[in-house]
Amino acid sequence: MDIRRVEHPVVRRAAEGLHNFNSRHPWSHNDHFHGWILANLPLHRGTAIDIGCGQGELVARLAARFAHTHGTDLDAGMRRETARRCSGFTNVTVDDKQLTELEGPVDLITMIAVLHHLDAEQALSEVKRLLRPGGRFLAVGLAAPASVRDTAWDLASAVTNPLIGLIKHPRPVPGGPVPPPFPVRDPQLSFDELQAVVRDVMPGAEMRRRLAFRHTISWMKPDPES
Repeated sequence: MDIRRVEHPVVRRAAEGLHNFNSRHPWSHNDHFHGWILANLPLHRGTAIDIGCGQGELVARLAARFAHTHGTDLDAGMRRETARRCSGFTNVTVDDKQLTELEGPVDLITMIAVLHHLDAEQALSEVKRLLRPGGRFLAVGLAAPASVRDTAWDLASAVTNPLIGLIKHPRPVPGGPVPPPFPVRDPQLSFDELQAVVRDVMPGAEMRRRLAFRHTISWMKPDPES
């Protein structure tokens, strides 16, 4: 059950109240996980690719840690913003290449709120192709709530969301909600459905539910010689 779509009047009023509070104390659920990505980087740091790089915050942080960082995004406005943000780096490439157009091997591939826009099995297979042995895939994603456990995590996210917002952004922001600058699409696969695909394509991958209506996927491509 998706608690964000419940139509009961009491639930709807509570949701509207939370939404208004969150709008006054906004925080980026996606940027929140940059620290998790930076804490799980591979040992070899030649090339990193951020798929669906958005406004380039993660690309800029990876550029300081890798010999070369590549940001891709289909949206021209996002690419311009990434290029502007990373203008001080000489080791950054920004373009609109698809996964099938990219060449490896690379050491790191990241996706934040991107995988649910793609065919999961095909995208993960391309990531597997591109990574060098020992390279890592780190993803932050969304899944459709389908089970009691999914709903419990959504409820926990809804409760903690304003608390985190108050800590991260204690001063209220005037002007009301600001729409996200990137394309929004509801996920189609549930956590369990996506996990089955991940385990099939990337045996040994770790997929964990997180607060902020997110999950994480971490996988290191095995070295056949080890």
